[in-house]
Amino acid sequence: MSLRRNLLKTVYPLYLQLARLSGRHRKVLENKGGVRPQQSLYTLDLTLTDGSRISMTRYIGRKLLLVNTASDCIYTDQYQALQQLYTQMADELSIIGFPANDFREQERGSDSEVAAFCQTQYGLAFPLARKAPVVGAGQQPVFRWLTDPAQNGWNRQAPTWNFAKYLVDEEGMLTHYFDPAITPADPAFRRALGLQ
Repeated sequence: MSLRRNLLKTVYPLYLQLARLSGRHRKVLENKGGVRPQQSLYTLDLTLTDGSRISMTRYIGRKLLLVNTASDCIYTDQYQALQQLYTQMADELSIIGFPANDFREQERGSDSEVAAFCQTQYGLAFPLARKAPVVGAGQQPVFRWLTDPAQNGWNRQAPTWNFAKYLVDEEGMLTHYFDPAITPADPAFRRALGLQ
C-alpha cells in the first residue's frame, strides 16, 4: 500500500468525526412519497472490470446498493465496511461498485488494477463496473438513471464525492441517496436497510 493510502487510512476515522461535526458530505435523501421510476433500472446493462456484461435484471427481487468508488480517497476504507455488509446481507442485498476518476484524480488505475487493489486490500467479493464518469459528460448509464428524475422518478442528486450510495429496493425503486460521510455503520443507513 502506498504511503498516501496508509496516511488516508490513518486519518479516515478523524475525518469522519470532522464531517459529522461540520455536516460535510452528510446529506441523506429519501423517497418518502414512494415515487416509482419513469424508466426501469432493469432495462440497463453493465460492463464489469473484467469486460463481461451483465443485465440489471439479475437484481430483480433484491435490494441493490450502488456506490461510486475510488482507490485513493479519504473514504476508500469504506470498501471494508461495504464488504462486511455484503457478506452479512448476502441473501437480501447486492452491492455494485462504480470506480470513477471524477474527484481530484483519485482513481487513476486501469480496470484490472482497480479490481486487483480491491481484492488484495479488502477481499472484495461484490462486482465492480468498468471505470467511467458518474457525473458530467460521458456519465455511466446506471448513474444517469440514478441522477435523472425523468428516469428514476424523483432524484437529481449526483455524487458529491467518492463513495456516495444509492439504495434501490426489490422492485427497482430508488429509495435513498447517502452522501459519502454516511458510512454503512451510520444509523440512518442501517435503518434504510432494515437493520435497526
